[in-house]
Amino acid sequence: MATATQTAVTFPITGMSCAACASRIEKVIRRVPGTTPSVNFATAQATVGLIQPPTTAALAPVFEAVRKAGFEIPTQALSLQLTGMSCAACASRIEKLLNRLPGVSAHVNFATEQADITYVPGLADLPAMIAQVRKGGFDAAPVQAPTAISDNDTAAREHAHATALRLQWAMFALSAILSLPLLLGMVDMVSGRMDFMLPLWLQCLLATMVQFGCGWPFYQKAWKAVRGGGANMDVLVVLGTTVAWLSSTVIWLFSLSGHVYFESSAVVITLVLLGRLLEARARDQTRAGIAGLLRLQPKVAHVERDGQVSDISVAALRVGDIVVVRPGENIPVDGIVIAGQSDVDQSAMTGESVPVARTVNDHVIGATLNQNGVLRVRTEHVGADSTLSQIVRMVQRAQASHDPVQQLVDRISAIFVPGVLGIALLTFIVGWMVHGHAATALTGTIAVLVVACPCSLGLAVPTAIMVATGRGARAGLLFRDADTLEHAHTIDLLVLDKTGTLTKGQPEVREISPLPGHDAQRLLAMACALEQDSEHPLARAIVAHGRQQGIAPIAVHDVTALPGRGIEGRTAQGERLRLGAPHFVGTGTDTDMPDTVTRLEQQGHTVIGVADSGGIVGYIALSDSLRTEAPACIEALRRDGIATLMLTGDNQQAAAAIARTLGMDRFIAGVLPQDKAAEIEKLRGQGHVVGMVGDGINDAPALAMADIGFAMGHGSDIAVQSAGVILMRDNLGGILDAISLSRATLRKVRQNLFFAFIYNIIGIPLAAMGMLDPAIAGAAMAMSSVSVVTSSLLLNRWRATTLPTTT
Repeated sequence: MATATQTAVTFPITGMSCAACASRIEKVIRRVPGTTPSVNFATAQATVGLIQPPTTAALAPVFEAVRKAGFEIPTQALSLQLTGMSCAACASRIEKLLNRLPGVSAHVNFATEQADITYVPGLADLPAMIAQVRKGGFDAAPVQAPTAISDNDTAAREHAHATALRLQWAMFALSAILSLPLLLGMVDMVSGRMDFMLPLWLQCLLATMVQFGCGWPFYQKAWKAVRGGGANMDVLVVLGTTVAWLSSTVIWLFSLSGHVYFESSAVVITLVLLGRLLEARARDQTRAGIAGLLRLQPKVAHVERDGQVSDISVAALRVGDIVVVRPGENIPVDGIVIAGQSDVDQSAMTGESVPVARTVNDHVIGATLNQNGVLRVRTEHVGADSTLSQIVRMVQRAQASHDPVQQLVDRISAIFVPGVLGIALLTFIVGWMVHGHAATALTGTIAVLVVACPCSLGLAVPTAIMVATGRGARAGLLFRDADTLEHAHTIDLLVLDKTGTLTKGQPEVREISPLPGHDAQRLLAMACALEQDSEHPLARAIVAHGRQQGIAPIAVHDVTALPGRGIEGRTAQGERLRLGAPHFVGTGTDTDMPDTVTRLEQQGHTVIGVADSGGIVGYIALSDSLRTEAPACIEALRRDGIATLMLTGDNQQAAAAIARTLGMDRFIAGVLPQDKAAEIEKLRGQGHVVGMVGDGINDAPALAMADIGFAMGHGSDIAVQSAGVILMRDNLGGILDAISLSRATLRKVRQNLFFAFIYNIIGIPLAAMGMLDPAIAGAAMAMSSVSVVTSSLLLNRWRATTLPTTT
């Protein structure tokens, strides 16, 4: 129990199996200084008294102790949509506030205006997080899943956004109209003429209307930031323009000698409003990728029930529903065609421009376009499970994730505003000492406060990531996170699986070779019996060939798969049947093969042996056609300085034939599924940055082990989940695209950081030396953010690689 001087926190623990587990957890927590634990096995919760405040940092050693003891602290994730941020310093402030809550780990993205949070249930909840954000002067609301957003919600949000944008336009237009006479007077004075100089009372009136009318939102946000214990861009703008307006007003009211800065304060606010307006419009364009994807989803589906076709909302569809898709309509669901045939344009999902033929038993993807035939589709995935929803979630996750560069920029942004305030104060003190009067020193101080722009720093990385991930999604490339996008181009060795990756994944039986005294039909019947329930491409090929030949499988039971070796079972009479690699079924070793096996393997075939209780019965030779784009892809990788290696469980001769045909640098044959990851680890240990391309369940560990995993989009779910990059197009050119887009994104990030820093590196020293007028400083500040966002938008000019398409 917690003592009177301690604060008690309660959190869940998973993995306990008995009361002894609870006692062990208590012991390991008690070793953490300043803690008093009590663990309840029945409720699977721990209550810990802490001497210090229960922040995430204070709880970290407690959580670490629990995990080291072999138990887990369950966490949940949520996202908050934030409002009220004006610069990267605001994002840093919100992140700090959220991370002060116990058990909360938050990342705030200024560009997406979103907070991605992982928290421990029981220590924090949604209301507490929203209250913490509001404490800092901002607001938050939970982000809805794409499929949970109704048409009314979307319309209301778009209306609110459009209204806010119109208000920004109106505020800027009013500020510009009021500032124009002041600006003309400033230009007139600089030219040595006094034709348009306004009387001081009128200058003060116009500047006051701009300062406290159009500029009032800056005061509101600055006050919220200061009240929350932070400082942001609004604080800099308010300080700079208020000092300019106040000093000018004092000079006019008391008829003091000195220059007035009414035009500077008004023009700066006008330019900042213009910069915010342009920035908001540009950031809307960076979000257009996800909005465009969501618009692809039809709102209504034609559902056939009890022989009648009726229109219902897509949100009301259930798995198993029969949907009728007419020519020219978008397919509303992921499913399988049960009647009809048509060409389907899948470019929105895969980036592949050539329509694909779809007929009975073919799979179709929701949000793709049915072109010329009527299809009846049985629904397989709806809502959050649909391909479209998964793509949107992956793009959102990638856009919101923090890569190492962004984390460094966040740290810089957090200290930027306080640093600028310090420089401004130093500028004023030194300027007054050097020039002997405050007015001259004030000009440099105002310029320093105005020219500094942490907005561009906060936008430099996330806007590039947002545009790149959106552009990649439209080209059939899904990046799991920003770190993968940033580092995909760094690989120097690409490891490729053979079946389904380098080949089409549709092997066919090329030859059946029974041994003397055995029948080819019985051989095929035995093979079909063992393989009929398998999803392996070779198994499907054997079963399909058996059907074509009219062969009925033998009845078998106790069928057991032996990964990497083969499969075995028993007939009703108790006879043992085996199928698999020739050495597995009893032929001998890899170096002691019959002439038939050697001949078939030298021809590049995969050879399957079949045996019964009496021994080997014969062999089935299968081969798979190479993808038509594979040679061009391997050659392009070589030109790019990336070595290639084929990793396959196939035999040495078949692997050598394919590697030779493709011109690959190396190959490793006969690798068991469980050993693929070990091979990848070995290659990484040799100093290589390894990329792995695969599509099967057996590739999943290797994909996870590689520095960058590429999964073919048609592959197994676990392979897709293990990879960092999913290639939605069934084309190896996607590998080249991912590397190219990664390289282009990193180049753009560097350009953005250059734009973000160059304004401040040049502008702040010039302002501090009194060589930069505050109005010009305001224009430079506005242009820095616009330059960064516009630079990011140029990534939309990136184009995918064109390689021959697999047919």
